[in-house]
Amino acid sequence: MESVTLDALDRRLIHALQLDGRLPFSRIAAAVGVPERTVARRYHRLRSRLALRVVGLVDGRRTGMLDWVVRVRCAPEAVETLAVLLARREDTSWIAPLVGGTELTCMIRTPPPGDDGRRPFFEQLARTAGVREVGAACVLRPVAGVGGWAGRMDALGEAEQRLLLPPRPAPAEAVPVLSPADSALLRALSQDGRADLGRLASATGCSESTVRRRIGQLRDSGVLAFEVEIDPALFGYPIEALLWLDVPPAGLGAVAEALAGHQQVAFAALTTGPSSVFVMVECRSVSGLHAYVTDELAALHGITRIESAVTQRRTKRAGPLPVPLAEKRAGAPSGRAAAQ
Repeated sequence: MESVTLDALDRRLIHALQLDGRLPFSRIAAAVGVPERTVARRYHRLRSRLALRVVGLVDGRRTGMLDWVVRVRCAPEAVETLAVLLARREDTSWIAPLVGGTELTCMIRTPPPGDDGRRPFFEQLARTAGVREVGAACVLRPVAGVGGWAGRMDALGEAEQRLLLPPRPAPAEAVPVLSPADSALLRALSQDGRADLGRLASATGCSESTVRRRIGQLRDSGVLAFEVEIDPALFGYPIEALLWLDVPPAGLGAVAEALAGHQQVAFAALTTGPSSVFVMVECRSVSGLHAYVTDELAALHGITRIESAVTQRRTKRAGPLPVPLAEKRAGAPSGRAAAQ
């Protein structure tokens, strides 16, 4: 990725896209008071440098899928190969080797457990060369960060946000049955959430009007949402840490509510497993991480134990690898099991 520095207009653009990833540049320009061509130019500059991407994401809970936070301990020489193999899969996200060189974490989406005649993914992963231990915690309920990390959503005033974000209806109870055309549409939006209707029509074999209507239906049902991918370091938060919190059942509600209001929290969820809460935090420094743990988390009643780890880098974020990165990593060493 080329060196990128964000200015005030870049941050306002990013905030607007987090409100709605498919907002027309004309509406963003009107809200922030600059020409439309300026907004478009800023977006394309950031995207061409692989600094910014809008991706369409499917809510697995609305489609009967399960999300898992996975920890993989492996031989030091296997970490990079395994990270690349996992990144190639469509069902993985948020892949991060941890500082120390013997562990990585990721999120994986699977169907519910059942005997479908195939070897389960986690069994495949455990049999991969170099893997020593696999731990998987099922995400029961996200409690923070679903609408975007607060650290990149402070550039627009309330009046500007009202101009950009009309009220959306609450997700409908009924989830639409996904057709092959829907699957093609969602796959195209996962690569580029701002793809124009012509490209989406070509990808699905549907008319542009049908594509426009279906995007609206999928969003209104809660199946489809849009996320902005951008490195928190560009906002001055170069330290990313993962936290596993032990919280007794009686304290989960209060802890979850508090985490949702913490500026540092990019994502948090209640999970199964030895720890009941998983948290991803972004900090300005190691001392900032220390202050967060010893001040804000320590002030919460109910947390009995905290395990923490600092990520080395992101091999993959929310969406599929951008095409340039996928092509670059296509020549990485191959492996078995996890890539199957």
